[in-house]
Order: sequence, then structure tokens, then C-alpha cells
Amino acid sequence: MFKIITKADIILFVILVVLSIALSVAVAFGNTDGSQVVVSVAGEPYGTYRLDQDQEVTVKQKNHVNKFIIKDGKVQMTESDCRNKICIHDGAISKTRQTLVCLPNRVVIEIRGGGEEYDAISN
Repeated sequence: MFKIITKADIILFVILVVLSIALSVAVAFGNTDGSQVVVSVAGEPYGTYRLDQDQEVTVKQKNHVNKFIIKDGKVQMTESDCRNKICIHDGAISKTRQTLVCLPNRVVIEIRGGGEEYDAISN
């Protein structure tokens, strides 16, 4: 038995392709330079740091330790006591919507705050 492709199948395929291209463009060009590094541990806020201020931060929790460095407007995980160390190999991030995650230690580092000068303008 052969299946026949209908016009509805072709239309659905075209719609999905257009949507995926639009989402890819939005993600690629929607990121701006960030200004803050926001760290959370186990879903709870841990700290907020300036991205333009070079520093090294150690995140200590129970029996786990993570270290990250903020340098030249980028943040990178440099040390972790987790087994797989994927968070260290992810590299440096600097744009909004980018994150570094150490899943075993439940540490999330994200970039927030773009370069916009104004949040809102009113009359």
C-alpha cells in the first residue's frame, strides 16, 4: 500500500519550514550584549554580578563547589566538582538569553540586561 501526499500535507510542511526559519532568525539576531550575570542554585537566587567588572566567583552549596570567571565582558565556568564537567566545556557566554548550566550541582548562570538605555518612554 502506497500513501499519497495531499495538498494539506504540502501546506503543513511549508508552514513548518517557514516557522522554523523565522524562529531561527529571531534567536540568532534577538540576542544583545548583556550587562548582568545572574546566578541561581536549586532554583533560588544566589547572586547578581556586573558583566563589565572582571572577577572570579565561587559558588559553594552543601557538598558542591562551582567556580566561574567574569572577564572581558564574558562569563565562563572554570571549575566544577560534578562528574561530567559539561558546564566547563560549554565555553564563555556574553549575550542575553545565553545560559551555562551545571545540572548535577543545580547551578544556572544566565546573562540578563541588554544594552538598552531606556526600559520605557512615556509622555
